[in-house]
Amino acid sequence: MEIVIINGSLLEADADVIVNAANSLGVMGGGVAEAIKKAGGDIVEEEVKNLAPIAVGKAVLTTAGNLKFKGIIHAPTMEIPGIRIPLVSIGKATKAALRLADEHGFSKIALPGMGTGIGGVKKEASAHAMIEAIQDFKAQNLKKIILIDVDEEMVSAWRGAIAGKIER
Repeated sequence: MEIVIINGSLLEADADVIVNAANSLGVMGGGVAEAIKKAGGDIVEEEVKNLAPIAVGKAVLTTAGNLKFKGIIHAPTMEIPGIRIPLVSIGKATKAALRLADEHGFSKIALPGMGTGIGGVKKEASAHAMIEAIQDFKAQNLKKIILIDVDEEMVSAWRGAIAGKIER
């Protein structure tokens, strides 16, 4: 599996499916979720709310609304909107998103920094948890994982996490 790290917008990623670091209720009221909802339309939030509640460690797939993607994977990092989250939730959400994408036969997935906005997790900690989950994942269909964020600190954190894994 190829891992690509890009400084840019998740909404412009060259991927089959994108990931929303969601909450268990499916409310898309802030951060990346809000940007996805604005671009994709209210239908995306309506669909994910109909699938809620979604446990941390699980993920659901909705259509992409007005976006170019084949779908959006909603992988909760938090149970209730707006709460601070434990680091373990990032690894669980990342694994759940990868698993669901792989099960649906997608070959390219794009993920933003998970849990670093509203969730309050430090970017370096999130990056390490995400990279660990990605490297532990055994894909059948996924060929490319795109880590993409508009925040240069997040991009640097992923690069550092990958470099740290290679040195070990």
